[in-house]
Amino acid sequence: MARARPKGRPDVEDGERKTSLVDDAYAAMRAAIRDASFAPGYQASEQEIALRLGMSRTPVHEAAIRLQEDGLVRVLPRKGILILALAPDDVREIYDVIIAIEGRAAELVAALPDAERLAAAQVLDTHTDAMADAHKKGDLPGWGEADGAFHAALIEHARNGRMSRIIQAVNDQSHRARMLTLNLRRGLEASIAEHRKIVQAVRAGKAADALEAARAHRIRARDELLPILKSYGLKHL
Repeated sequence: MARARPKGRPDVEDGERKTSLVDDAYAAMRAAIRDASFAPGYQASEQEIALRLGMSRTPVHEAAIRLQEDGLVRVLPRKGILILALAPDDVREIYDVIIAIEGRAAELVAALPDAERLAAAQVLDTHTDAMADAHKKGDLPGWGEADGAFHAALIEHARNGRMSRIIQAVNDQSHRARMLTLNLRRGLEASIAEHRKIVQAVRAGKAADALEAARAHRIRARDELLPILKSYGLKHL
């Protein structure tokens, strides 16, 4: 007589389903904050945000707690969720972190074994080509997304989990600042050229050059962005 196959434990299945829903809500809210669909200073109830995202309230609540830990929102008891704005001093601090971490990431990628290093260089080249193509078309959002993909790939190929976790939140914040000021910036060609310089150093296996190129790129971006905030009186982003 055949034995019945054991059924999955309902509590385990329910827990996995709940985790998946929270992950989905987290990803959707994070994306909306990154592209400013949820603009800085926007405040709404959990129910309102859930309706905008086509989700239920509970996963949105738990996702908001995670986003608060990332420094992107503040959960206000009985008042809902506030999308945090960035002041120029916040942007300066964020770039201090990015300059340090991405410089080290570029150094690590350039020190990878040949096959892995060349594969990483190819990925970085692809994102830079996408930036150049978007720039020719006048597609500023496309340029911004390709730029973000380049920097995400640089961190990913450095293969340092702690580095990835630290950089995720500050990258979300810096990406939002870049996208909100994209129409005011004049250094898009310079960014493309600087990315190619980073890739060149990575492909050649020159770790010190890669570190310096990555640092110089982010320092120039910071020094371009902060005066824009000041000159246009943008006290919050």
